[in-house]
Amino acid sequence: MNHFDIVVIGSGPAGQKAAIAAAKLGKRAAIVERRDMVGGVCINTGTIPSKTLREAVLYLTGLNQRELYGQSYRLKSDITVTDLSARTMHVVGKEIDVIQSQLSRNSVTMFIGSASFVGDHEIAIEDATGDLKRVTADHFVIAVGTRPARPASVEFDGTTVVDSDQILNLDRVPGSMVVVGAGVIGIEYASMFAALGSKVTVIEQRPTMLDFCDREIVEALQYQLRERGVTFRFGEHVKTVETHPSGTLTILESGKKIPADTVLYSAGRQGVSDELRVEAAGLTADSRGRLKVDENFRTEVEHIYAVGDIIGFPALAATSMEQGRRAAYHAFDEPVGATDADLQPIGIYAIPEISFVGRTEDQLTAANIPFEVGVARYRELARGAIMGDSYGLLKLLVHAEDRTLLGVHAFGSNAAELVHIGQTVMGLSGTVDYLVDAVFNYPTLAEGYKVAALDAVNKMRAIARVRSTGHRLDLDAGEAAVS
Repeated sequence: MNHFDIVVIGSGPAGQKAAIAAAKLGKRAAIVERRDMVGGVCINTGTIPSKTLREAVLYLTGLNQRELYGQSYRLKSDITVTDLSARTMHVVGKEIDVIQSQLSRNSVTMFIGSASFVGDHEIAIEDATGDLKRVTADHFVIAVGTRPARPASVEFDGTTVVDSDQILNLDRVPGSMVVVGAGVIGIEYASMFAALGSKVTVIEQRPTMLDFCDREIVEALQYQLRERGVTFRFGEHVKTVETHPSGTLTILESGKKIPADTVLYSAGRQGVSDELRVEAAGLTADSRGRLKVDENFRTEVEHIYAVGDIIGFPALAATSMEQGRRAAYHAFDEPVGATDADLQPIGIYAIPEISFVGRTEDQLTAANIPFEVGVARYRELARGAIMGDSYGLLKLLVHAEDRTLLGVHAFGSNAAELVHIGQTVMGLSGTVDYLVDAVFNYPTLAEGYKVAALDAVNKMRAIARVRSTGHRLDLDAGEAAVS
């Protein structure tokens, strides 16, 4: 009774989709998850709580309405953690119910406990009472995710020095905060607490932040964050963090000392493969606890797959879902369409948000690909004025010769939603001419695609006009010489 066609370890986005995809194929599927972690890190401490917190911050601070009603506009003057957590708890509870319902109606067996490999076809599941249960399977999918990386030199107390999981449990909104790490998570939380009124200092050892994003977009985000009082310290290393009754003192190797109520460490993530005893299954994890997979998400042991954050970049809920589905299909020889990694959108839910798909200007320049840029600014769109967003923009990168879209970059309100229009055009090998000729609802932000497309086409037309005129001048000169 404890043998399955496939056992998925972890019930986050990747694990859910792998188990359900296998069940839809008529396979006997099971999923293992620790108690109180149904939905994985995504639902309980990561994506859903942080994005819900973001919505609560935007609503309660009235930040998006200040261009219309003045900079002093605020829905609630004294925002407490209770105000913020109420919405988060409601959404998390609802999402857990949805996940449990989906697994149940697809007849996926749920085991609650901690899993560890006994062999390459067998795991042991330890429940809260310490009892062990053995489960065997033809295939395994490892989708256990990651935990925040914690430097050994830093003492985390969950109150004044916290990681990205603990920050959701703060008992108050800090008056000041140091964020160590300017990655996606660090910048998202820095922007949220800055919006709440916290004085935020971001420390990053690299010379820039979000270096995989378009430079113009990142510069726009930095400008907006600086306008809200965020201080950036690039090229700096944290030497130590001292805790005192009155707060914390972050000491940098350069000698700078930064006092703050709270320090958030967001210095990457660590895979939790160590808890699985993967070596018992013949697997080897790297120094960050990640597992290596092939293009079908199969590990070095051919019947064991790994998906989601445990395999590293891009480590996004959306990509993890697709990885889980594809792994299950491959395990049971189910055909699956080709996927293009360049067409997977990236969303950064800072305030304001960033989203993009395809390549950046720097990447295209390095590859010697000729391109033109088309830009639509929210302040030029009626919908932008209605929403009170004058800083947002949509940028299209268009191939200068075949006119296909090479990249779409959005910044501002609803950027993560807006990017999917460009993603679809790119996926269908569409050209900028489709966007020029298409009719978009008015007033909408989507109309920005037509504005940006016309901007790009007009630039290309100007280049063609100059080249055409220059060619005629050459002909005239040649004819005159002959005569």
